Amino acid sequence: MTYTQAHLDALKAALAKGERRVSFGDKTVEYRSVDELMAAIEVVKRDLFEQAVATGLWPGAPRQIRVATRKAT
Repeated sequence: MTYTQAHLDALKAALAKGERRVSFGDKTVEYRSVDELMAAIEVVKRDLFEQAVATGLWPGAPRQIRVATRKAT
């Protein structure tokens, strides 16, 4: 499933309120424990990161530009 920032926000809001039930549009999910809710948050975060890397919004390795100069004689 492709997650959005709205999914992550809803999960975090439920965790902050101490709720275990989260609604996404017309779907409702009830988690058995806070640990399960926190695991779901990590899954969504990981998926959002992978989407960002795949689309180029999050760069891979940092780029370096090296400049070499010498004094002209």
